[in-house]
Amino acid sequence: MKCRKGCGACCIAVSISSPLPGMPGGKPAGVRCANLLPHNTCSIHGTPAYPEVCRALVPSREMCGASFDEAMRYLEELERATQPEA
Repeated sequence: MKCRKGCGACCIAVSISSPLPGMPGGKPAGVRCANLLPHNTCSIHGTPAYPEVCRALVPSREMCGASFDEAMRYLEELERATQPEA
């Protein structure tokens, strides 16, 4: 499955612990990636700066749903379910 152009849900909903261009401390869940443009496309996709963690993400029907809102709901729930217990 290919990403829906202009979705960007994974670039907002999920946390990333590794450094990213413009976000040396990683990206918290619910925060827009510094590389996500206003129309929800990645400014560094396909360039050498595109992080390995992003390259490794494989979109699926379950993860992406039928819309941006469905993708956000699924990914936010996944984030909650995978948070370490305090």
